[in-house]
Amino acid sequence: MAQSALINVMINAAHKAARNLTRDFGEVEQLQVSRKGPADFVSKADRKAEGTIRYELEKARPNWGFLLEEGGAVEAKDDVDARWIVDPLDGTTNFLHGIPHFAISIAAEIHGKIEAGIIFDPIRNEMFTAEKGRGAFLEDRRLRVSSRNSPQDCVLATGIPHLGRGDKSLFQGELDIFMAKAAGIRRFGTASLDLAYVAAGRFDGFWEHDLKIWDIAAGMLIVREAGGMVSECEGGDDMLKTGSILAANSDAHSFMESDLRKYYRDLKRAKK
Repeated sequence: MAQSALINVMINAAHKAARNLTRDFGEVEQLQVSRKGPADFVSKADRKAEGTIRYELEKARPNWGFLLEEGGAVEAKDDVDARWIVDPLDGTTNFLHGIPHFAISIAAEIHGKIEAGIIFDPIRNEMFTAEKGRGAFLEDRRLRVSSRNSPQDCVLATGIPHLGRGDKSLFQGELDIFMAKAAGIRRFGTASLDLAYVAAGRFDGFWEHDLKIWDIAAGMLIVREAGGMVSECEGGDDMLKTGSILAANSDAHSFMESDLRKYYRDLKRAKK
C-alpha cells in the first residue's frame, strides 16, 4: 500500500532523528543528563532528537502547531487547526541505562482528531504506522491485533508505579486481578511500543494510568486501525486528557474492562 505524503513526512523526520539517537545510545555513559523530576530524566539526546523532528516537520508543514514533550506547545499559524504531537524519546530511562527498548512517537492531530501516527523503534528498525481509515502497518505488512480470547492465553503489558509517580495501592489491586488469570504480564517501560505491540498481536492487552498525550496519541490510532479497542481503564473515551488507557483485542478488552470496572466499583464502596 502506498504511503501518504503525511505519513512519509513523519517517517522521514523519525529516521533523521534516530540517526543521532542510535549513535548517542552507543555512548550512553558519556551523555550529559539533567534531572527533570523524580525518576524522570531528560537527556541531551532527547532534546537533540526533538529539535531534528521539529525542524523536519516544520519544513514540510510550516503552518502547523506542535505539542512537544520537552518544548511544550507551539501555536499553529494562519488559523490552521492542525498540530504535531511529538515524543522524541519514549523510554528515556531505558535509554539512559543502556536498555535497548525505546521509541520515537509522532502523531498528526487535525481538527482535534488524531489522523495519523508513527512509532519508530530505532534499535530494531521497526516502523509502525497508521492513518485513520487506512489500516495499520509494520513497514509494508498489515497489522492485526491478536485473536486470543481466553485470559489464560493472554500476555498483558502495563506500567508500574515508581519513585514519585503512580498510585501503588491501586496498581497492586489491578495486578493481583490479572496475575491470577493471565498467561503473563510484562513491563517494558515504553508505552508507545506497548501499544504498537498490541497492534502487532505481540501483546493481547495493555493498561496504564497517568500517561501523557505524547505517550499514547500515535499508539491509540495504530491499535484501532489494527482492529483493536482503546478506552480509558474505567471505560471512558477521554484517554488523551486523563492519561488512563486500556488497549487490547476485543475479547481481552472485554474481560479486562469488566474486571477493572468491578475493582474500581468495589474500591469506591469500601471508602464509603
